[in-house]
Amino acid sequence: MTKSSPLSLAAAIFLTVASAQAGDWPAWGGCDLGRNMVSCETGLPDTFKPGEKSPTGEGMMPGTTENVRWVAKLGTFICGNPTVADGRVFVGTDDASLQGDTRLKRTKGGMIWCLDEKTGRMLWKLPVPVRPKERLPVDAHYGQQNLGVCSAPTIVGDRAYVVTSACEILCLNVKGQAEGNTGPFQDEAQYIAGYKNPPVPLEKTDGDIIWKYDLVDDLGVCPHDVAACSVLVDNGILYCTSANGVNHEHSFCLHPDAPSFIALDAATGKLLATDSEGLGQRMWHCLWSPPTIGVVNGKKLVFFGGGDGICYAFEALQGIPSQPVRFKKVWSYDCDPPEFRRPEGEDEFNYYIGDKRKKYSTNTDDGLFLGPSEIIASPVFHEGRVYCTIGQDPMHGRGRGLLHCIDATKTGDVTQSGCVWTYDGIERSISSVAISDGLVYATDLAGHVHCLDEKTGKPYWVYETHADTWSTPLVADGKIYIGTKKKLVVLATGREMKLISEIPLGSSAYATPVAANGTLFVCSQSYLWAVQKGAKEAASTETAAK
Repeated sequence: MTKSSPLSLAAAIFLTVASAQAGDWPAWGGCDLGRNMVSCETGLPDTFKPGEKSPTGEGMMPGTTENVRWVAKLGTFICGNPTVADGRVFVGTDDASLQGDTRLKRTKGGMIWCLDEKTGRMLWKLPVPVRPKERLPVDAHYGQQNLGVCSAPTIVGDRAYVVTSACEILCLNVKGQAEGNTGPFQDEAQYIAGYKNPPVPLEKTDGDIIWKYDLVDDLGVCPHDVAACSVLVDNGILYCTSANGVNHEHSFCLHPDAPSFIALDAATGKLLATDSEGLGQRMWHCLWSPPTIGVVNGKKLVFFGGGDGICYAFEALQGIPSQPVRFKKVWSYDCDPPEFRRPEGEDEFNYYIGDKRKKYSTNTDDGLFLGPSEIIASPVFHEGRVYCTIGQDPMHGRGRGLLHCIDATKTGDVTQSGCVWTYDGIERSISSVAISDGLVYATDLAGHVHCLDEKTGKPYWVYETHADTWSTPLVADGKIYIGTKKKLVVLATGREMKLISEIPLGSSAYATPVAANGTLFVCSQSYLWAVQKGAKEAASTETAAK
């Protein structure tokens, strides 16, 4: 038997998500399971006019948009990222648009939308009722922010996988209930009605759940704030962080022995593997980082960022085990150097001194605060290296950050041996990087856009957006698209900084723009735009609510 080459293995990874059309964007990171936010789409617009809001609040007034094929009003929070596959657009929101459904009452939970890619017409939606306190561990601090579904749905064939605002992993039929309730999960009528409410009659425009894995009930975690991981699916195996977090007082992890990283059978939802790293014993906040996969020395490795500030690499599962197994760790890399973990040489450091909201905090929110941070963004795998930012919950304020470039070929504790370069000109960040043509583009919470040399980490330029930024840069068609709290920013790629346009969207843009099939998909807090060069008038947004 001949060994598979690294290139053939890389092709196999690509084909896992490439069952959709070639120009689709079926997962967080598109078709690149290394999560590098670079698209090969061309002909994308430099700018667009989002339109003028209708006096009724139902959408944008016809004739007021430019370069917009359609726009859909979906909710009051869109924190996740849209994905596009086989003529459908998937996105998670809150449940603010439930008021038109006489069967259901809004619970300030979440919603998963499936829209027609060409028109923006709603094909189906799945309400995710809020998880009540009695179904959470005692003293859990969860769901109070009402952000809805923050996970980007992952589409593989006729299945969609998503982490919900109720702290579950769902496998969904991409066609919804249009062809009936396909199962094996058959209790959608009760699911969408909510806990202790009577079941409601199902409609063809409701979502169809294939299976459900409850991270609280089935895994024993205690989530914190939100469950926000975007799952990774490779060769029939689903990888996800567990959403385990600290208690209400932010002082310790209530369930420290619960797993932090898991694998499920994508077909059945059966638990396949867990980590044995004990992150709960040293966790600062929560586990949110979406995992990444790449081929290193001819072997698939899965990478994820820990709530302890450490980036981990595990061997990917080679098949479906008959019983749950433990992941085999290949390496770990501490993204918080000693001067971050123990400022001024202190033996112990209170992580929450860095939270500007605390009365005892010494963080003046000027970006200079020095202290530890966790990994919230995806580690990005590209050509044998892993790129990883550190940061904190945006509510904690600004502080010093780091961007690491890690040699993924090493083994063991690679904090020293695996460090290719670090860049300390960046502040705290919850954004991943995008790498293209020898350049690394990164953003931080304060709204700085950084362009660095891929090989050395040398900075070429920094652009100030003057707005808080949660979005990861999307590189496409010679442009960098970045969502901020004030506008969509479009910059030119290259070693010289050039601003192309800044587009006010009417509210914050927390989600990362994506490009698919000649179209740019852009989200504000409430709206999703299908932006296409030359489009003159948007389709009626009312079609998305019917």
